[in-house]
Amino acid sequence: MQFGLLYECQRPYKGTDIDWNKLYKETLAQCELADQVGFNNLWFVEHHFLTGFSGSPSQDAMFGALSRITKQIRIGYGVCILPYHHPVRVAERVALLDHLTDGRMELGTGRSNAYEQTGMGIDPRDTRSMWEESISMIPKIWTSEEFEWKGQHWNVPKRRVLPKPLQKPHPNLYLACTSPDSFRLAAQRGIGVLSSTSYAVNVLADLVKIYRDALKTAEPVGERITDFWGNNVHAFCDDDDQYAKDLAAQSMKTFFGPDKPYIQGRINAYEELLEAWGGVPEHLQADFGRWLRQSDDEHKKMAEEVGLSLDSGPGAARAAFAQLDSTTLANRGVIIAGNPASCIKTCQMYEEIGVDQVMLIMQTETIPHEKAMGSIEKFGKEVIPAFKKAKVGAA
Repeated sequence: MQFGLLYECQRPYKGTDIDWNKLYKETLAQCELADQVGFNNLWFVEHHFLTGFSGSPSQDAMFGALSRITKQIRIGYGVCILPYHHPVRVAERVALLDHLTDGRMELGTGRSNAYEQTGMGIDPRDTRSMWEESISMIPKIWTSEEFEWKGQHWNVPKRRVLPKPLQKPHPNLYLACTSPDSFRLAAQRGIGVLSSTSYAVNVLADLVKIYRDALKTAEPVGERITDFWGNNVHAFCDDDDQYAKDLAAQSMKTFFGPDKPYIQGRINAYEELLEAWGGVPEHLQADFGRWLRQSDDEHKKMAEEVGLSLDSGPGAARAAFAQLDSTTLANRGVIIAGNPASCIKTCQMYEEIGVDQVMLIMQTETIPHEKAMGSIEKFGKEVIPAFKKAKVGAA
């Protein structure tokens, strides 16, 4: 089992200006600590226009800084949005960073969402074919003495593209995935999965199997297959078990709040989340089980009776989402939280179903820098040592 940290670059946001200078310096300090205490990977997202949610529009700048202050930890795009960038530029940037980091780079890829795509002048309908073409080009750029390409979206006359990566034959490739179709696509292309949805472990087990089965017939785009499953998980570790679970649950619920980009515009978003998290638990069935079988009008009437505001989104599912308690979420593995013993127990659940790395989200709107630093240190010193035989899918 491996351990990574995933960064959106978040700070508490209530409509006021964010201190970006402080945010980035705190983020670098957390990453430096993670390197020192034994984490395997750092992953940074690429987002644009999501003020208050994500402050990570340019991973390259962060990676340049990280190349100087870290020594062992691997550094990854989690992910680079390929339709926004010319494939030659992606290949050049990753290769240069691979040298600066002495061969520690990882390239996760994805397509983003319609809100960001249209802001970049990209037609969302083109992004699948753009991703397909780009992911086919990049490993060829890295491994060809001279490269040329004539495709649907890009044409490159014969050119020498330098530098080549330090890693041979090239850094590992990944795809950000949210559905069985994308898990199969990653397997078909012979690249790793960076699962960007939180799941209950028993639900996740079936999805990991879909990927592993499809990988058997892979036609890899690169020179080797990256057999790897990394999973996003909100996490917090503290000696106070219940406090840590409550903080992680609050962090995740805020992350998936009705005003957030992962929720806005998604029909049945909370029904999907509830299903991914294992459904309405038995102790809430009396309150919410019947709601999920009733009409929206009935939901609103019942919500008024118990004082819940359900103005946006399907009422019953959103209410049940809000009421899911931290202990249930931890027991199901939806969060990795609690004291070190609790975190070890949950990580073992992930290991047993074949997850290679848990990509922990610790720095969020509701978890300030000092608490994130404490959690990172405790994970490194008391949780990670319990997992001595880590599969290095990213080496």
